[in-house]
Amino acid sequence: MLTRREMLIAAGATVAFRDDSLDLVERALKWGGGQAQDEDFWAQIQAAFTLDRNLVNFNNGGVCPSPRVVNDALKRQIEYANQAPSYYMWRHQEPEVRAVAARLAKHFGVGADEVAVTRNASEALGIAINGLDLRPGDEILTTDQDYPRMVNMMKQRARREGVKFVQVKAPHKPDDKRELVSAVEGGITARTKMVLVSQVVFYNGQVWPVKEICALGRARNIPVIVDGAHAFAQFPFTHANLDCDYYGTSLHKWLMAPVGTGMLYVKKDKIKSLWPMMAGTAEQDGDIVKFEEIGTHPAANHNAIGEALTFHEMIGAARKAERLRYLRTRWTSRLLSERNVRFHTNLAPEHSCGLTTVEVTGVAPAALAAWLLERGVFVTTIDTPGFKGLRVTPNVYSTLSEVDLFGDLMLRAAREGIG
Repeated sequence: MLTRREMLIAAGATVAFRDDSLDLVERALKWGGGQAQDEDFWAQIQAAFTLDRNLVNFNNGGVCPSPRVVNDALKRQIEYANQAPSYYMWRHQEPEVRAVAARLAKHFGVGADEVAVTRNASEALGIAINGLDLRPGDEILTTDQDYPRMVNMMKQRARREGVKFVQVKAPHKPDDKRELVSAVEGGITARTKMVLVSQVVFYNGQVWPVKEICALGRARNIPVIVDGAHAFAQFPFTHANLDCDYYGTSLHKWLMAPVGTGMLYVKKDKIKSLWPMMAGTAEQDGDIVKFEEIGTHPAANHNAIGEALTFHEMIGAARKAERLRYLRTRWTSRLLSERNVRFHTNLAPEHSCGLTTVEVTGVAPAALAAWLLERGVFVTTIDTPGFKGLRVTPNVYSTLSEVDLFGDLMLRAAREGIG
């Protein structure tokens, strides 16, 4: 039984936290604000972050800063656990992780007993990729647009177990999403026993027709694993829009949860046959929690996910996506007519949202990225066999002046070069 002192400490650590910026956002929404071009509203969102505005961070697709309310929750959780980790962390905080999983499940539109909280998309997807039973001669299929770490996991299974790794080519900038379905279908044979596909391609933000590909696999009794690392919380969707059996994502990207947070979804009737990364007991075979068994780790990161969900839900997924597209249009529209600028992202809203890859021909992407960084703008580079360029990812905290600075610099690079 807890003492009075312990109960007071626990209450202080778990009380819901709201800061002034969230109250301002809530009032702005009640007043009818929040449209994509409502700068008064988005100024409240921008103020919810503690940032160094001397650096324009347009690599939010890698890892995104958390709003202040999330960081504060994380710090409180860390400080609370540190008083007696073996007691407060394991006895008080660890059980709260299942409450976080329940909220994630509700947001995704699935059952709480189908969601495990992980450390990132790589861990979540690694569980699915390595947990399915395979035999020598089986084929595992992915595309040339999937994330290298996931591809390497599949290649390792091929080296280790004698399965055949198949990687199909797909158009990176299709006019019709049926081209993507056809690419996957063309690689399937009678021996195909696993398919991995990205919901949003990390190279250029292309949104894939996941539901159609999952239906393709289900009709052939082939498990389809969906990499949602760049999709979750970037634009609105639920599991019903995907109808997948396995889904892994990072939460420190577009959800803006603490670094080192992710989610794994496994359909209820598939849990028992999927092996966990770390051994569980036979009694855990059908329990989603077996995928959370990783040994000693901080609970604070996972428990602060709840504040990130609250922040995201207050903004609204549809409102957020419209803002991301508005910010993107503000700079892309200035470059569309430049003869030496190429977009490697289909800018139509059904094909992409907040992630765009652009190239200034004749200028090496690494050199252009370095030139931009000298002027205070941080982006990342993409260099694939099919195309190369800069991957540009503003987020809801990005200001119009930051977007316009980037647009000005890109126009200058396109017209004058960077020499």
